[in-house]
Order: sequence, then structure tokens, then C-alpha cells
Amino acid sequence: MNTAVLSGKGLAGLIQQRAQDQARLLESEGLRPSLAVVVATDDESTHWYVRSIERAAERAGIGCRILDLGHDATEQVLASVLKDLSAEPTVNGIILQTPLPAGVSADELVGHIAPEKDIDGANPLSLGRLAVGQPAFAPATARAVIELLDHFEVPVAGRNVVVVGRSAVVGKPLSLLLLAKDAAVTVCHSRSGPLETYTRPADVVVVAAGRTGLLTGSHVSPKSVVIDVGTNVLADGSLVGDVDEASVTGVAAALTPVPGGVGSVTTALLLLHTVEAAREQSRSLVRATAG
Repeated sequence: MNTAVLSGKGLAGLIQQRAQDQARLLESEGLRPSLAVVVATDDESTHWYVRSIERAAERAGIGCRILDLGHDATEQVLASVLKDLSAEPTVNGIILQTPLPAGVSADELVGHIAPEKDIDGANPLSLGRLAVGQPAFAPATARAVIELLDHFEVPVAGRNVVVVGRSAVVGKPLSLLLLAKDAAVTVCHSRSGPLETYTRPADVVVVAAGRTGLLTGSHVSPKSVVIDVGTNVLADGSLVGDVDEASVTGVAAALTPVPGGVGSVTTALLLLHTVEAAREQSRSLVRATAG
């Protein structure tokens, strides 16, 4: 059978255009949305990604400040910078980019990002709000999966959706977003048992485990729509997902590519979240002034 390729590039372009249009509207009102990205690594692939965010922000009319603190930055320095950015009125969105220096944990640091500026849903408060249906930014990667499913009109209400991976960055928030769309959600992890037991009967399979080639053709069926969230760098520098694309192609109904799938949509959503954060912060300021 032919496996449809669900490319994210077209959708990413549409989202970037939305961000640009909204940024121009805000700028006409005297507010230029601004994003701050905190980096503390000498990993070149990370710096390449951050530069791509900077270029995309510039095209969308969004200010982007890169704070490179060096690969030996301490947790105290990082915490201080995040607190200052959270209090800075001209900064609307904050990203703490990983990886971090050895011995520095993101778990504590993300708590210093103000929830209203937490455009990548890293602060535990954001996940808690998401869980109870209160306004919050979902992690951009998790929302990217939902946007792709919506864009390609893949139904999830009442459908069997399996999420492979239970991280706080993708698996857990994505399961909450899917539940909000009335999907029947199963989350698989390293102790779930044979993976195919869950994935073969599924209508939609989302793989976000960080393991190259984890999902193969034997794990899916002809009705399966497979969303590959994995981003694994091989020794030759090429990027692959968690899905063994060669064996899944021709078996599953549809598959997102890596690269060119979820990742491209994720970057566009970070820009849109920044604009949305700027608009809400402006409205909050007006309400506070009026009160």
C-alpha cells in the first residue's frame, strides 16, 4: 500500500504567517513581541537550531535575544538570568535551551520562568494548568502533533491513540491535549510490555521515546497514522526519528518524515506562542492600569 507522507513544512509556513500577521498588528499598536533564548552549551547542533529560531523570528518581525552563557555556566547564574528575564517587561517569551552544563538540572531552573512567558511549557505550573484545563502554553512539540493531526484532518475523537514515551516535554502534555480532544489515549513506556500489543490496534501512534528505529513495520497496521517526534543525530550528522521509516513505509496509512515533520511545526509554534504571550501580557497590563 502507499503510505501518505504528512510533511510539516506547509503547515509550518501557515503558522509562521499567522505569527507574522499578529506581530505586525501588535507593532502597529506600539508593541514588538520579543523572545529570549538562554543557551549554556558548546554543542554546535544546538547553536545551529538556536540560530534558525533567530532567523525565523526576524522574518516574522519578532525580536529575538540570544543569551549565550557558555558551557560552564553555573545553576546559580542560569537561575539569576531566568529570574531577570521573567521580570523584564520587554521580554514576552523565554526558552531555556538544552542541553545544559554537566551537573546542572533543568528541573529546578524551569521553575524560574514566569508561566505567562513560558512559551515552551517547561515550568511545572504550565503542565499543571494544562492538566486541569486552565490557560497555559503547551510544550511546542506536543502542540505541533495536535496541529499536524488537525491540518491533515486525522480524526482522534473516540479513536485509539497510543503515545510512546512519557516525558514531561512531549508524552505527558500530549496525552493531556489528546484527552481534551476526546481521544482514547494509551501511554506506553519501557515497562509496558510488548509494544506491538498496543500500537498495532491503534488508529494513531505517536512515537516520542528518543530511540532510533524503535517503531518498525511489525508494530503498525494498514490503518495506522504514525507521528514521529524523534530527533536522533547519527554519527554522520544526519537526523532520523524514532521510526524505522523504511519498514513502516508501505505498511502504515501515513507517516510524518524526519526531518521536515513535527520539528518544523514546533519552531513555528514557538514564534506564535511568543506573539500570543505578548498580546496577553499587553491586555493584562491594560486591565491592571484600568483597575
